[in-house]
Amino acid sequence: MTISPRLVSMPLFKNLSAYDDRSARLAGIGLMVLSIFMFSFGDAIGKFLVGKYSVGQLLLLRACAALALLSPLIWKQRHQFLHLERPRLQLFRVVLSTLEVAAFFLATVYLPLADVITYYLAGPIFVTAMSAVFLGEKVGWRRWTAILIGFCGVVIALRPSAQTVSLPALIALGGSLSFATLMLITRSLRKTPDIVMASSQFIGTFSLGAVLSAYHWVPPTSGSLVLFALAGCISVTALFCVNRSLKLAPASVVVPYQYSMIVWAVIFGFVVFGDVPEIATIVGAAIIIGAGFYIYLRERDLGRTGGDVTPPV
Repeated sequence: MTISPRLVSMPLFKNLSAYDDRSARLAGIGLMVLSIFMFSFGDAIGKFLVGKYSVGQLLLLRACAALALLSPLIWKQRHQFLHLERPRLQLFRVVLSTLEVAAFFLATVYLPLADVITYYLAGPIFVTAMSAVFLGEKVGWRRWTAILIGFCGVVIALRPSAQTVSLPALIALGGSLSFATLMLITRSLRKTPDIVMASSQFIGTFSLGAVLSAYHWVPPTSGSLVLFALAGCISVTALFCVNRSLKLAPASVVVPYQYSMIVWAVIFGFVVFGDVPEIATIVGAAIIIGAGFYIYLRERDLGRTGGDVTPPV
């Protein structure tokens, strides 16, 4: 049975089409919010584990669980790993991703989770600035103004002085810059299959974790092994939720919800670790989010994707 074009044009069918589109958007928003919660939950587990175990162990065992979960897809799509575009840039992306994840969890050893997340929220601001400097992309005065305001937010959160600027804070800021560079490279390698992108990042963290763990290994308890596995499985599941969200709804609808990561970071930091964010961190995060959201809206209006935020794997 077929439906004639005349029937499809009737108000009833138009309403059904609009309802389906609305349902897809709501599902996309729900998946994005769920993914951000899961990423934040995984980050909190990681911070908890590095309080007892080394960052190398976290990288190794977390990657083991993630790769075990991804192994059926890796095997099914193994032919996609054979012919990759720009292999040297692919390798550099993996190295950069590995160092960025290591920097993130190393910073959480010494800093509250909300502080580290605040620096990482500056990623879209750094991406826009670096696109203009290194890729020659045109950035107008409005976005340059937003970039400068965003940098002011970073400075406020960093609280620069001889007494307050610490090595962990600089590590977190360096990780944020690495994450911004990673997003630029990922943009240029957007034809690479998703399974290759995701699994290669976990292979990189597995490799670095194996090297670092050889120098410092604490025998994990059964409970800790469960948490290591949970952290890896959460990161993979959250990544799939993000990808599915972007397929169900436009990026302009779902991406702004990724800024809710700072809310979860504050909640998990307070509930699990007793961290109370300082006023400077809250003010800096608000300025960074405002500037980043404005840049995203400008990128969307210009038909670009550089304003998208993607949580670190």
